Amino acid sequence: MQSEPNFFQTVNIYIDQAAALTNHPQGLLQYIKACNSVYHISFPIERDDGSIEVIEAWRAEHSHHRLPVKGGIRYAANVTEDEVMALAALMTFKCAIVDVPFGGGKGGVRISRPRYSPRELESITRRYAYELVKKNFIGPAVDVPAPDYGTGPREMAWILDTYQTMTKPDPDVYGCVTGKPVELGGVRGRVEATGRGVFFGVRQACEHAEDLKPLGLAPGLAGKRVVVQGLGNVGYHSAKFLQEAGALLVGLSEYEGAIYNSAGLDVDSVVAHRRETGKILDFPGAVNLASTLEVLELDCDILVPAALENQITIHNAPRVKARIVAEAANGPVTADAAAYLARKGVLIIPDVYLNAGGVTVSYFEWLKNLSHVRFGRLQKRFDQTANTRMLLAIENLTGRNFGPEVFQALASGAGEEDLVNSGLEETMIEAYNAIREVSLRRRVDLRTAAFVLAIDKVAMSYLELGIFP
Repeated sequence: MQSEPNFFQTVNIYIDQAAALTNHPQGLLQYIKACNSVYHISFPIERDDGSIEVIEAWRAEHSHHRLPVKGGIRYAANVTEDEVMALAALMTFKCAIVDVPFGGGKGGVRISRPRYSPRELESITRRYAYELVKKNFIGPAVDVPAPDYGTGPREMAWILDTYQTMTKPDPDVYGCVTGKPVELGGVRGRVEATGRGVFFGVRQACEHAEDLKPLGLAPGLAGKRVVVQGLGNVGYHSAKFLQEAGALLVGLSEYEGAIYNSAGLDVDSVVAHRRETGKILDFPGAVNLASTLEVLELDCDILVPAALENQITIHNAPRVKARIVAEAANGPVTADAAAYLARKGVLIIPDVYLNAGGVTVSYFEWLKNLSHVRFGRLQKRFDQTANTRMLLAIENLTGRNFGPEVFQALASGAGEEDLVNSGLEETMIEAYNAIREVSLRRRVDLRTAAFVLAIDKVAMSYLELGIFP
């Protein structure tokens, strides 16, 4: 039986399919596809018991058509160089699709996070950051990491502190990493940004009646049955925002198992149950599934794979019953499986677009760090005063009062989180509409359309740099 291509090969298959629809020179297309540089690191750490362990880690910079390059750092026991290169490549095209002026990068540290104490994790993170600084693989204008699977604001704070300690004084130093705690230059709304972006993307896809009619679905999210694989940061927030918009969560999974309830699951209640019991299984009113992968085969309208790559393969794709597959994770559907689902009439909202919410808000954070101004500081009070005057005028003209709570809500000026969420929403809507326009014009699926759009933008950047005549 022929094995499926690895992750990096899968990404290159998508690139080649899209590149064939463009008129760019072959040399330029090959250059766009190639990974610019990969840094493989091995370093020792001292465990709490006094033993020495050698840690394997990577940082890949896929494209330098825009600088800095941008991409998260994941901590996982199965991280490989191929995976890091594939994720860096996806970041290149992801940034282009949402018009974020970064090249693509990605980092990975091969550890199983639960096996390490906080002190050991700090030691690993700081040593990894030290190695990046030493080889100039990090900096506000060079390479800007961010959180990914297994990392979060705490690890970004350690990286920032290590970078600041090792480099010359720089007023832009906080821009060396994003996803930081707000008190260290982070931006409000970053934690939930990827999941919120998934929600905006799925909502936009469900606005077009002509696209949903062949699927037997009506426009809108209300009442649509949703299954989410993975309850990490991305999966949780995707589920939460979809549920708040009126979707019905019928299936949820984590690594220990999966649950199903046709009448619906409340995601916050499931998370609370897992916090108390250590697992999502045996949630009141739900049915336990024998395997976490079974959640992918549930009958639903929208399936949201929000875990890791290669979850839907040619082997289980025939059993996928979803009408829409919304790729919240990176590479959750293999190339062969994607082709099979397309022939089956399934609408796939591609990862290269759908999970761009994180890098979009990371861009906002980076801008905040370089401008040294908190979003909303200049206009919040002005907007509040103007809104108050307008509302008072309406009350005087109509003779009716809004009431204190409604009045305050309407008068309030936009703060940082409001502006970040508004910018993210606009970005995801504009990007989807651009992809859909290419899809309709070229008569190709959304993924191919997204890559065509991205390749054109990256190619234009290289031509502007004068690298190719």
